[in-house]
Amino acid sequence: MTKFENEFDLITAIKDGDHNAYSYLFSKYYKDLVLYGGTIIPNQEICEDIVQNIFIYIWENRKNIKIDSLKSYLIRAVRNSCLDEIKHNKIMNEYNTFILTQNNIFNNDTEEYILYSELNIQIQQAIQKLPVDERTAFEMSKIKGIKYQQIADELNISVRTVEVRISKSLKRLKLLLKDFFVILFIFTKL
Repeated sequence: MTKFENEFDLITAIKDGDHNAYSYLFSKYYKDLVLYGGTIIPNQEICEDIVQNIFIYIWENRKNIKIDSLKSYLIRAVRNSCLDEIKHNKIMNEYNTFILTQNNIFNNDTEEYILYSELNIQIQQAIQKLPVDERTAFEMSKIKGIKYQQIADELNISVRTVEVRISKSLKRLKLLLKDFFVILFIFTKL
């Protein structure tokens, strides 16, 4: 391992803020991790972003991060981040399909336009009723289109916490808007 006798020395050097150790870690594993990510997500740019985010996370959290085996940690981090990306894309696709479906329901008739406007008002009011932490995560993800990892980084929480908050907010919105969707369903004769 050139300057570093073993992984423990390398991890210790990184925890101590050694830029050379960090550069060594990056150059040693970056390419292989991007290739590994490509076996899960066949998009090189997304894989590069995922791997770069992992290295940024390691550097920013170097003092508190617990790593027993570098290789295992990095592979697990890439796999989990790729799976999160796939899950995020699936949710976004479902959301976009829902929005497109809702937009196709309406034509230019005045009554339908009024109903659509009322739906938007109801959605905005329901979003405002969410607890602040859930509303923040929901708006960042669903309205601004920010990825879960970036939300987690900005809010200084885990990706899992972001997922839980968004899931809770969707359940709450479903309950808050249930009566309105029944009216929408009847009115549009779906």
